[in-house]
Amino acid sequence: MSLTVKFIIKLFPEIMIKGNAVKKKMVSQLHDNLRTQLLRVDQAMETKRYWDKIEVFCNNDDVVKVLNILTKTPGIEQILQTEQFKAKTLEQIAEIVALSALNKIASKTFVVRAKRTGTHDFTSFDIERFVGSYLYSKGEPSGVDLHNPEVKIELEYHQQQLNIIQKRYRGLGGFPLGTQGELLSLISGGFDSTISSYLTIKRGIKTHYIFFNLGGNAHEIGVKQVALYLWGQYSSSHRVQFISVPFADVVEEMFNSIHESYMGVVLKRLMLLAAEKIADNMGIDALVTGESVAQVSSQTLRNLALIDQVTSKLVLRPLATIDKPKIIAMADKIGTRHYAENMPEYCGVISKNPVINGSFKRMEKEFAKFDLLVLENAVQNSVAIAVDKIVDDVNKKAFIEVVQNITNQTVIDIRQTEEIKANPLHIKTPLLEIPFFELKNVFKQLNQDIDYLLYCDKGVMSQLHAQYLTDEGFKKVKVYRPVNHTCSEAP
Repeated sequence: MSLTVKFIIKLFPEIMIKGNAVKKKMVSQLHDNLRTQLLRVDQAMETKRYWDKIEVFCNNDDVVKVLNILTKTPGIEQILQTEQFKAKTLEQIAEIVALSALNKIASKTFVVRAKRTGTHDFTSFDIERFVGSYLYSKGEPSGVDLHNPEVKIELEYHQQQLNIIQKRYRGLGGFPLGTQGELLSLISGGFDSTISSYLTIKRGIKTHYIFFNLGGNAHEIGVKQVALYLWGQYSSSHRVQFISVPFADVVEEMFNSIHESYMGVVLKRLMLLAAEKIADNMGIDALVTGESVAQVSSQTLRNLALIDQVTSKLVLRPLATIDKPKIIAMADKIGTRHYAENMPEYCGVISKNPVINGSFKRMEKEFAKFDLLVLENAVQNSVAIAVDKIVDDVNKKAFIEVVQNITNQTVIDIRQTEEIKANPLHIKTPLLEIPFFELKNVFKQLNQDIDYLLYCDKGVMSQLHAQYLTDEGFKKVKVYRPVNHTCSEAP
């Protein structure tokens, strides 16, 4: 018997209905994506690719890490955690199954379900009937129930290889990342742009990020953190870019030249136009935004048409018909809600009496007033960085002092409760545990005569929230990053 845990990866159904050439390409891409991520866990990890599934073998110690990858990789519909054995006959199959099943079926109703593939002199039904009879005679079940059993024994058998299914996990679905091209996501770090980026990743599109900085250093750090989270959780098989465009001068020029009622719509046009220029340089054909019809004044159908008129790029809006409660529920599910709720906003462009159904002729007139050289300069001064380099970049550029050794300070661990439990911070000095999404409100109630050190695994969230607190006027805030500490957050 083997102590190795085996996972059987079932493919997203839409992959299976593709033509043979396309399906083969997608399965190959998914296998490559999984290998890229799994080898970070264990260089010796074994995987096998078939035409309709992928198998992954790992040590017991790595099960949690492997599952985290498998359940968050686009292209996977279902993951079966199994134990694998060699068995040639029905008798051998029944004996092996009994070792793990007899305790489970004691005083309970049960059923055996088997899926057999390959060439054998017995059928799937033969396996079910023989193993079921064996378990019934050797164990102490309350009976067999073919329709509503308390315990279901699930088996897969192929060419003398028996897999006993222990658990089933739901996959992310969608297409393998890298099979559907690339796009540029206009991301602000809030609920909408974050979810729209997630949905394009899930659909197999390599998603890069573009952020328009309207003047806030803390905002940029916050958006970088969200981009890092999305990449680490759902798309780390591919390297993607984060582009920051300085937009303060663009906004200033807009205030000086555009009628206030059209400012909101013009700002979105300028963002699309800048994104188009950068996408051209990257060889990218499509953009994605988090806009939802009628959510704000710039998102009526007419105004969206006015905005799109400025670009020849394909503009995707996955959230166009999704309401806000559903968007927030999705953010809860994928883990971005707390980031969105605590994202600082630096957008001072709030139109007075904003136009609801703008005029195409009026838009041409207003847009002609804007000096596009200002926008060109912003694009020229944009900065691109690989998302996987964000941690180093934030820590290098941020203005908050980083402390490696504690003297007389109080440490505030701002990680979420489950992260703290998984990897507690062992220090002898005063320690407070305040999740980052509660910090801004709770910090005001603390003794401001004490020096505080904020801690998180990678230093990005602590750097961000230290910047928040400093901007709010609190002086005695620094970041704690112990020497040789290890990171448990996503890569």
